[in-house]
Amino acid sequence: MPVAVVTGASAGIGRATAEAFLDAGWQVALLARSEDKLNALAQGREGALALACDVTDEAQVDAAFDATATRFGRIDVLFNNAGMMTPGSLIDELSVETWRKMVDVNLTGMFLCARAAFRQMRRQDPKGGRIINNGSVSAHAPRPGSVAYTSTKHAVTGLTKTLALDGRPFDIAAGQIDIGNARTALAAQIGKGVPQADGSIRAEPMMDVAQVAEAVLHMASLPKGTNIPFLSIMATNMPWLGRG
Repeated sequence: MPVAVVTGASAGIGRATAEAFLDAGWQVALLARSEDKLNALAQGREGALALACDVTDEAQVDAAFDATATRFGRIDVLFNNAGMMTPGSLIDELSVETWRKMVDVNLTGMFLCARAAFRQMRRQDPKGGRIINNGSVSAHAPRPGSVAYTSTKHAVTGLTKTLALDGRPFDIAAGQIDIGNARTALAAQIGKGVPQADGSIRAEPMMDVAQVAEAVLHMASLPKGTNIPFLSIMATNMPWLGRG
């Protein structure tokens, strides 16, 4: 059975995707800070491994990936999903502390997990694997007042492209899923009303998070030699292409 690591697996997109992998017969390492939620998700699932892990902590990340490889023998896919959002603000109202926290989780955390997965994938036998980063439609176009979040998501695109290039000699594919308005607790406010580029506040269309999970599973299940480098999935009528 193939082996996946899902970060941010305790809730939202990460949880839905982890469940989709498990339902499809994968062995899955579930990473998040909330140990209780991970244990509840793993309960009764023979192929699930719950690992409490803060993705911003280098030692915890390396230990979690080592534990996964020890338990399952290899790592075939990383869904690099853990991230955070903060309330919107103009750049001169954004504290350096908040900026650094956003970069630490959304970028450094992804770097640490990708590094640990890459290290394992290039050395295992047979070598290779797939890294799927959770970007955002904000990797293409910002929301008003989103300088920290949007900056990190643009940076994730650079990470994805470099992983895809550097992974070629080791049969490591890399791709990115850019998600718009999946219905999760983290994004609930979008369906109630958020600032628009014209200064108004409007509710936006949302989509079922299960559709995102199915898309990630599809990307992960492609045969060796086939890759989706970038995939955008969004609520049909959300204001992305016409954001500004």
